[in-house]
Amino acid sequence: MTIAPVPRIGIIVVAAGSGTRLGAGAPKGFVGIDGHTILRHALERVFDAPAAQVVVVAPRGREGDALSEALEAAGDRRDLVTVVPGGATRQASVQAGLSALWADVEIVLVHDAARALTPPEVFMRVIEAIESGQAAAIPVLPVVDTIKRVDGAEIIGGVDRSELSAAQTPQGFQREVLDAAYRDATADFTDDAALVADAGHAIAAVTGHPLAFKITTADDLDRARSIVADRPIATTSARIEHDVAIPRVGLGTDVHAFGGEGALWLAGLEWPGERALSGHSDGDAVAHAIVDALLAAAGLGDIGTHFGTDHPEYAGAHADVFLGRTLGLLGEAGWRVGNVSVQVQANRPRFAARRAEAEATLSAALGGAPVSVSATTTDGLGFTGRGEGVAAFAVALVVKA
Repeated sequence: MTIAPVPRIGIIVVAAGSGTRLGAGAPKGFVGIDGHTILRHALERVFDAPAAQVVVVAPRGREGDALSEALEAAGDRRDLVTVVPGGATRQASVQAGLSALWADVEIVLVHDAARALTPPEVFMRVIEAIESGQAAAIPVLPVVDTIKRVDGAEIIGGVDRSELSAAQTPQGFQREVLDAAYRDATADFTDDAALVADAGHAIAAVTGHPLAFKITTADDLDRARSIVADRPIATTSARIEHDVAIPRVGLGTDVHAFGGEGALWLAGLEWPGERALSGHSDGDAVAHAIVDALLAAAGLGDIGTHFGTDHPEYAGAHADVFLGRTLGLLGEAGWRVGNVSVQVQANRPRFAARRAEAEATLSAALGGAPVSVSATTTDGLGFTGRGEGVAAFAVALVVKA
């Protein structure tokens, strides 16, 4: 009997955006309810739903706070967490979340952190609709109030509420449908389902829940606080504590042979016209050596532990994915990157003209930490000297966050 594979699910939680109506101009996701933020409450419920990956889209400058909240909510599922900065609009923020999803995610749910009390069964109803073959599905509730059309201070007519429903989140989509809709978008939408509908797809409706209301005003916040007052979230921590407070140093080495398909990727850069390296991902020996050095310094194992062949989501991934996830692992463990130095041993490509570009790219992937890159040949000795591949050696310093 053939067992069909279970689709991998990614949930994008949008916490970026203004929360000025909640007071003090605080980003909406970071306003408190019962001793915890709105974002934390939202993530507690997200992690009660099935997911292969949870991407939190945070306001720029609050990525560290969002990561801490996500790790607290995730517990032993912290390897599922990715945090990215949001954009200027909701659509740009969701696009940032989409870009961070693993390649093998097939079903995408987009959820507003402001709907912090959405029960897990709503997530399940949306997921089941997509698994049944729907291109898109959103939870809705019937409109119970009488709706009037108003012009200024004058009521000019009624609206048939039997055809109306209030849309909620999470909104669910086949990955390929949502990717295509964002890729081809010619207008800015505030609702992902509207974007997908504009691309010509039908949107299925599933039953929403009264608790999935959006916390937007001070009255909404009071309502949320009254609901959770008797159900506080238990305090947990996903942080790995270390007894040593002094800086730590790690060494990393990686080698790859030429012979892969496509373009050469090395030090986070594409090298047109050069032979590609073979490997489970893109064969970027420089990035992989840096990952090993950072993990070793923090005492978090090695690259095979976190990115090996048993992690298919990293097949074909480039340096920014590896280094970004490593940076997250270090942050979870209470470390930050001090600096990294890496040496490349290879006859080709020639690094001199692109050294500064490589250093800037690698540094950006590590949150701005200094990275120095040097390159050398081996005077024709060994496999690198014979032009059979590339070797990289990295040293990394990490310090307590």
